[in-house]
Parts: sequence; structure tokens; C-alpha cells
Amino acid sequence: MSAVQSSGNPAHSIADAAQLFDDTPLTRRFASVFARIAEGAVHREQHRELAYDPVEWLREAGYTRLRVPEQYGGEGISLTEFFSLVTRLGEADSNLPQILRVHGGFIESLLENSDEALRDRWLTRVAQGQIVGGAVSERTGVTNNSVRLTQHGDVWHLNGEKYYTTGTLYADWVDVVAHDGQTDVRVLVKTDTPGVSRIDDWDGFGQRLTGSGTARFAQVPVSQENVYRRYSASEPRRNSLLTAYYQALHIANLAGISRAALRDAVAFTQTKTRSFGIPGESSPRDNPLVHRVVGRLASLAYSTQSVSTALARAIDEVSVARREGRTSEQTYINLDIQTFQAQQIAIEQTLQATTLLFEVGGASATSESHRFDRYWRNARVLASHNPAIFREAAIGDFYLNGNAHDERFGIARKATAV
Repeated sequence: MSAVQSSGNPAHSIADAAQLFDDTPLTRRFASVFARIAEGAVHREQHRELAYDPVEWLREAGYTRLRVPEQYGGEGISLTEFFSLVTRLGEADSNLPQILRVHGGFIESLLENSDEALRDRWLTRVAQGQIVGGAVSERTGVTNNSVRLTQHGDVWHLNGEKYYTTGTLYADWVDVVAHDGQTDVRVLVKTDTPGVSRIDDWDGFGQRLTGSGTARFAQVPVSQENVYRRYSASEPRRNSLLTAYYQALHIANLAGISRAALRDAVAFTQTKTRSFGIPGESSPRDNPLVHRVVGRLASLAYSTQSVSTALARAIDEVSVARREGRTSEQTYINLDIQTFQAQQIAIEQTLQATTLLFEVGGASATSESHRFDRYWRNARVLASHNPAIFREAAIGDFYLNGNAHDERFGIARKATAV
């Protein structure tokens, strides 16, 4: 077994060394990149150092194009393979999967789009290394849209502001939901375009480096070819994998946090020489109570990753069925319910793991030098993105009454004053 440092930044995962999880050519390919990211995770957290370098390492290694089909210059890996890598990346630093979450969702939305010219243009760009962030959400509610797309002659401009713009600080393009006076539209704008401002004002207590703050648009020129979607009230309610995809990415990331909690509990315990209430020198690694804690952590890490893998395989199956024309509205409803069920378990078990971690070390485990608290904080913020209590109720209504949930990926909204 490889030596593990006590700093909370081991070069190799205990779980990897013990071969508790899948070991594939793809995970081995990215192992050194993920290890490099893990080595700087505590420093970045302590100094609020944005993860520009890790994003570049991932781009250079080809991580950002893995889901792009080979015909466009990507690698076309399966969702099962991809989410397995997301878990490994989340173990290294859970900010990174979330930074690139919108980018991944943009790829999936293109794979669902029937416009071949659009797919070719943007998937080729992604395969060449370009990264897409998002500006979709509002502080003022889901039914409002404060970004306006206006036309004067042949010239289009964006004006307004979005919040929760995760990943946009690190991106080459921002995918904006704007209102054109009639309905919502999707607009792609280069992040270095004059008038685009990206502000690191995300004040959540977790996932601090994701750039999930404000994006502002002040008379930003827009190319007509980059206005690529208009929302319609007549669109099918459920015809997309994206609800499942976005939540599955959070679940894979939570599984990574559980793995990190196990990794650091083992590393921390192996270096200790004293247990509470025992005189003289002793080793916690020989204490049956500590064995129980680590055993529980290992079981939680195994369970969360198993849930994530099962969900990824289910999404893969629906993705194949979609390409073959074998899906219906009920297919997507069933998949969403399965996703919501996985969410309940992954959240609960990851929060348990990130609390249990502190039982192996007493007060010394709370040292700022370790920043073990980041695991709970990050997991809690990820769990808060799509409230589990609403989805738990939706699961119950589905099983008791056969009712589909009311969520919809992408809804038209009314314009509000800029």
C-alpha cells in the first residue's frame, strides 16, 4: 500500500490502493491529474485560490471532451464511465465536478438536439478544448428573467444580470437564458466579449471555488447564429435526460466526497499515537472503536458509489433507447424518479460520512490545517441545490398515486425589468 501523508492530501487514495472500486484504463489515465489536483485542495480552500490551474490541467488531459462523440473530435465514452471519473475527481476536489457541470450538461443538450449544424459547430469547439459555463438562474425566482435580448436593425444585444453562474469564471463561453420580448431564448456569448462581467461573489459556506456568483451583461453584442433555442409552451413536458444528468453529476460528486472522507480518516488515524482516556502511548489504529468508525466510513463510501454507478447505468440505457427511438414520456418520468431515489440515499449517507470522519481524531481532527470541515460543507451545499424534501414527496406521490412530478427542465419565463 502506498504511503499516505497526514496533511489530507495523499498522493494516492486508500480506496484505490485497497482496490475497493473499479480500476480501469480510463481511471488510471487520469490518476496523476487527479492526484495533482488533490495535492493543492487544502491550500486552495485555505486561501480561496480559484481553481484556474486545475481546470487547465483537466482541459489539457482531455477531460472536457470525453463525452463528445468521436465524429466531432471527442472520445465518446459512456455516461457510466464518465460518472465514475466524476467521482474520482470529486474525491480529489469536489469544486471541480461542479465547475464543469454546466459544460457537461451543454454537451448532453447538444447530443439531444436534432440540428446537425448546431451539433457540429459546438461539439467540434468543445472537442478542441473550449469550455462552456452558464448564466441561467435568478435570485428573484424561477418565473422571472431579468436578462433581455434586444434587436436594433441587424444588431442584437444582451443586458441584465444572472446569479448562480457556476463555472462561468473558468469558461470560454457563457450559455445565457434571456428574454427577447416574447419568450426565453438561449444565447451563447464569449466570456471575453466587451460588456461581460464575471464576479466571484458566491458567498455559500461550501463549494467556495466554483465561481457560482454573478454574471452581468451590459450592451453585449450577440451574433444571430449564437441564439440557438427558443422556449415554447407547446414543447413536450418531459423529453430530456438533463434533469437526471444534472442530479446524477451531483450524486457522483457526493460519492467522491465520501471516498475522500474515508481516505483522510485512514491517513489521519495511521499517524496518531494517542487515544482519549488511555495513559501513555497507544495507537488508535488498534482500537476496536476506531475500527468501527473506519468500517462504517468504508461502507458508506462503497454504498454511495454503488448508487451512483447504478444510476449512471440507468441513464446510459435510456440514452441508447433514445437514439433508437424507443423512449416515451413515461421513460423519462421513470428515470427521474429513479434519480430522485438515488439522491435521497447519496445525500444522507455522504452527510453521515463527513460528520463521522471527526470521530477518528478528537479535537485534533478539527485543525484548520486539515480542513476536514470542507467535506461536510461541500456536501451540504451540493445537497441544497435541488431540495431533496420536494423530491422525496414526489417519489411518494408517484408510488401511491401514479402522479408524475411537476419539475420540468427548462421553462419559459416572463421578462422583468433590467
